[in-house]
Amino acid sequence: MNKKVQALRYLITDLIAAALSWTLFYIYRKTFVEPQVFGYQIPLELGSRFTLGIIIIPAFWVLLYYLTGFYKNPYYKSRLNEFGQTFFCSLMGVTILFFALILDDIIVSYRSYYTSFLMLFLIHFTLTYIPRFIITAITTGKIHRRKIGFNTLIVGGNERALEIYQEIENQEKSTGNKIIGFVTVNEKNGTQLKGHILPLGSLADLKNVVDQYQIEEVIIALDSSEHDSINRIMNTLNECQVVIKAIPDLHDILTGKVKIETIFGTPLIRISHDLMPHWQINLKRIIDLTLSIIALVLLSPLTLFIVIGIKLSSKGPVLIKQERMGRFGKPFILYKFRSMYKDAEINGPELTKKNDARLTPFGRFLRKRKLDEIPNFWNVIKGEMSLVGPRPERQYYIDQIVEKAPHYAHLHKVKPGITSWGQVKFGYAENVDQMVKRLEYDLIYIENMSLFIDFQIIIYTLLTIIKGRNV
Repeated sequence: MNKKVQALRYLITDLIAAALSWTLFYIYRKTFVEPQVFGYQIPLELGSRFTLGIIIIPAFWVLLYYLTGFYKNPYYKSRLNEFGQTFFCSLMGVTILFFALILDDIIVSYRSYYTSFLMLFLIHFTLTYIPRFIITAITTGKIHRRKIGFNTLIVGGNERALEIYQEIENQEKSTGNKIIGFVTVNEKNGTQLKGHILPLGSLADLKNVVDQYQIEEVIIALDSSEHDSINRIMNTLNECQVVIKAIPDLHDILTGKVKIETIFGTPLIRISHDLMPHWQINLKRIIDLTLSIIALVLLSPLTLFIVIGIKLSSKGPVLIKQERMGRFGKPFILYKFRSMYKDAEINGPELTKKNDARLTPFGRFLRKRKLDEIPNFWNVIKGEMSLVGPRPERQYYIDQIVEKAPHYAHLHKVKPGITSWGQVKFGYAENVDQMVKRLEYDLIYIENMSLFIDFQIIIYTLLTIIKGRNV
C-alpha cells in the first residue's frame, strides 16, 4: 500500500479531467457563444491561447485541490464527502476562472454569462468526480474486503480493549484496521487480550513498537482506572506520525464530542495532528517555500559579506551543522553561520549566555541581528522547518527539558521554525529552566495556530531585529 501512488492516481485523473473539460468548454464557446456575437460560424482553431490555457488551467485546479487537502489522505476517503468536496471546489474554481478569464468576453446578453458559467461547472464537475468516484469506490471495496489494511496497534489490554478488538475483527465490512498487536499500560494490564493478539511490550516500548511494525493507527483502549496514563501516551504518540483514536466515555458522548467517521465502525474519537485547516496548512507550506527562496536571493549580497566576515574574524568553517529534532521527533541537520570560535563546544553542548566568551566579535553582531540563522531558510526549503514554529532543540537538551516538563513532546506536533512566539517573547534561553519557561509561549502558539498569527510573529520578529533585541 503506497499512499504516494494512490495520491498520484487522483492527481493524474484530475489533470486529465481539467484539460478535457477546458477543451470541451473552449469548443462550446467557439461553436455556440461566439457565432451569436459575430453572426456567423467561427472556425474551430486550437491556437496559442488554447495551448496556454491547456497548460495553466489544469495546474490551477491541482493547486486548488492541494490547498484544500484533497491529496493528503488518499486512503481515508468517503464517497459522500468526496462528492461534497468536489462540488464546492468545482464551484469555487469555476467562479475564479469566470471572473479571471470569461467576464470580459463580448456577449449578446447576460444570459450568455450564466450559460457559460453553468456549462463550465457541469463539464468540469462531471469529468472530475466520475474518475474520483471510481478510484474511491475500488479502494473502499478493497478496504471493506480486507485486501487493504492499516497496521493498527491497541494500547491497553483489559476487557474494554478486548471488546474493541472483537468488534473490529467481527465487522462485516472492515474499516481497514489490521490489528498487529497491543502494548500494556501497566503490569496488571494485558490479561484479557493475551491469546487473541500478540503482546508487543509495555508503554515504555510504545515508540519503538510504532517504528518497528510501521504502525499507521493507534487505538487507545483504556479503562477509567487507567486514564492517568493518557498524558504519557499522548506525549509519546506526538512524536509518531500515526492516526490516534480513543474510546469515548459516557461524558464524551453526552457532550457531543464523539464524531463518527463511518457507520460501519466502532465509534471512536479521532485525535488529529492537524492544528489548522488543510488549506491553511498547505498555504503555509507555499508561503514558507516562496518567502525562503526570495529571502535567500535578496540576502545573497549580505550572505557574501557574512562569509567574508567569518573568514577574516576567526579560524574555522563558515557553516556549522547540528543535529536537531524536527516534527514527530525526527532528527535533521540544522545549518547556521558560525558565530563562535572553533571548537567552542569541545567539552560538550552549552547554551549561549549573556556576554558569552565563546562568541567571536563578528559572531556577536550576527547573533544580535539574527543573521547567523540565514542558512535556516535552506532547511525551510527542504521541508524540515517552517518560517514560524517552536525553535528546534538538540536531543541533549530535550532529555533535560522532558524531565521537568513532559508536555514538551507536544511541540513535535508541528515543524520547528526559524522564529516563534517563545523566541520573540522570551529570547535566547541560558539554561533549561528558561527553556521550560519559553515552552509555555510555544504551547499557546500551537493551540492557536493560524496564518494570521504567523504573520504577526514574523512582523514582531522583524521589528525586534531592527531594534537590535536578541530574539
